[in-house]
Amino acid sequence: MIITEKLIAKLEKKSDELRKVILETCIKAKTGHVTSSVSCIDILIALFHGGIMNFDSENPQWKGRDRFILSKAQASPALYTVLADVGYFDKKELEKFAQKDGKFGVHLQMSVPGAEITAGSLGHGFGIATGLALSAKLNRELNMTFALLGDGECYEGVIWETAMFASHHNLNNLVAIIDRNFLCVTDFTENLIAEEPMKDKWESFGWRVLRIDGHSFKEILESMKDIRSRKSNKPLVIIADTVKGSGIDSICYQPLWHAIAPQGQEAEKARNCLERRRNND
Repeated sequence: MIITEKLIAKLEKKSDELRKVILETCIKAKTGHVTSSVSCIDILIALFHGGIMNFDSENPQWKGRDRFILSKAQASPALYTVLADVGYFDKKELEKFAQKDGKFGVHLQMSVPGAEITAGSLGHGFGIATGLALSAKLNRELNMTFALLGDGECYEGVIWETAMFASHHNLNNLVAIIDRNFLCVTDFTENLIAEEPMKDKWESFGWRVLRIDGHSFKEILESMKDIRSRKSNKPLVIIADTVKGSGIDSICYQPLWHAIAPQGQEAEKARNCLERRRNND
């Protein structure tokens, strides 16, 4: 992977474009986790458009593909949007999000081409990702497994059981990315049960830890540029500091916008925020 200004500019343009798609998809459906989705969309864009992951949208079950597991499965609109954008299915299918005649659930469904799992309960995806990484190791396969976790999800005990397991088995083909937006459903994480110092906790569980700006394409790409050649036998966790609702100022930093799609005047406010963001880029 070669990181260039041209590539970063391309990803930033894609970031504006896909935020708008996510917002309009959820507005139409009158449901969907908008803030959770735009919080992590830059990470997904970097993985799928930045040359990090190996995949074939025309052959979703290609054996040599890297596996991407969306453990924070409430952010399904973000993944659905990216999968459509890279060609797994027609973009018009997104109009059926959360509709009776569609296959796009509010939480992630593996009936969607490119989605590896069906998930909703927090913590489950990370365990599946670790199992996939172990399987690849045992079979001497070269594919990587990437798992995207929410920081609120890290309250689940299974996250730490899985972290111990992955470290014990030296799964250096596993990358966990934590969408560290500091927000849960009803409040900020540090008001509920403080998670910091998060870096120290993951290091104590035997992981290599990096902390980055989760909205900086340069930092996201830099954190994974040597992902297939690193000599460490430790699994890697990337703590990506993000903003829940990033790009839509009218709904960011507000816990009670979790799982709500803006309607009416609020929808117009959200659209205007994205338009200002695009004009300022």
